[in-house]
Amino acid sequence: MKMISRRDFLKASAVVGAAAAMTACGGSSSSTAASSVASSTAASAAATNGSATVGVCIYQFADNFMTLYRADLEGYLKDMGYAVTIMDGKNDQNTQTEQINTFLQQGVDVLIINPVQTTSAQTIVDTVSPSGTPIVFINREPDKSVLDSYADKCCYVGADARQSGTYQGELILETETQGDINGDGVITYIMCKGDPENIDAQYRTEYSIKALEDAGKKVNCLYEYLDNWDQTTAQQDVANALSQYGDQIEVVFCNNDAMALGALQSIQQAGRTVGKDIYLVGVDALAEAVQDVLDGNMTGTVLNDDVGQATAAAEAAKLYVEGSAVEQYYWVDYVKVTKDNASEYVK
Repeated sequence: MKMISRRDFLKASAVVGAAAAMTACGGSSSSTAASSVASSTAASAAATNGSATVGVCIYQFADNFMTLYRADLEGYLKDMGYAVTIMDGKNDQNTQTEQINTFLQQGVDVLIINPVQTTSAQTIVDTVSPSGTPIVFINREPDKSVLDSYADKCCYVGADARQSGTYQGELILETETQGDINGDGVITYIMCKGDPENIDAQYRTEYSIKALEDAGKKVNCLYEYLDNWDQTTAQQDVANALSQYGDQIEVVFCNNDAMALGALQSIQQAGRTVGKDIYLVGVDALAEAVQDVLDGNMTGTVLNDDVGQATAAAEAAKLYVEGSAVEQYYWVDYVKVTKDNASEYVK
């Protein structure tokens, strides 16, 4: 029997009545697993009143996670019978702003926006609101005041990055040495950080260490590197760190898996062994990272559920098209991925 990956299983095993589930999960404290927001393609298409046009703005196509996300999102929206155009912001806010203006001129029914800069979210709302076009912000969480300023026409679909950071810390605490490989009573680490303006990067950096401190551990940060989600930059920075700090480094925290994969290259080139003399954690559960977890080359990663989030974003867009009530927040849980369960998350 051919095995099906969990990602394909989630996409195939849709839950009928997801729209009803969506409207029931409002509030920033709510949390919705991917399985509870997955929708029946046939039911969604049948429930859609007429066709609609959806404009999607992605901050950067080159991002590994957003590549998965936008593919899922496009598939779900097209299955609903919508015309979909997806634009690459190329990590430039001015470029994305021009794309938003183009969509407004074209008269799209809904905008789904993964902002280049979350600090520009209010400007985006101010640009869009005169047209009355609904906005579904995804992946990069704007301030609540931004959503409040466009009440009933604006929502956010994503995952609480505080949870992902906490899970990274817990992955370290669950190791044999609880992160303190040399037994000196202090967990000494370096941090590879994403975009400093991105709330996910901020929370993952903060809460991964907070989890250690809350468990009563002493920590020592040797250096925080601004690697901006990039694998090559992280590889170079971790190589420099290993050269400078050597065996002092017990843990390498990375705000995403792309940076963790870069870090792993340098760790291996330096002759270090993950799980033996150093620990390495990331976020996203990219296919290559999950395989490295299975192979023992990464301590763990945290599933950032592209399937669940894309499904929820498509359902939110459908609610706007239908004129139904839309909650302000839709949350999708993160999941810890370790060697024990990594086979479930092979994509």
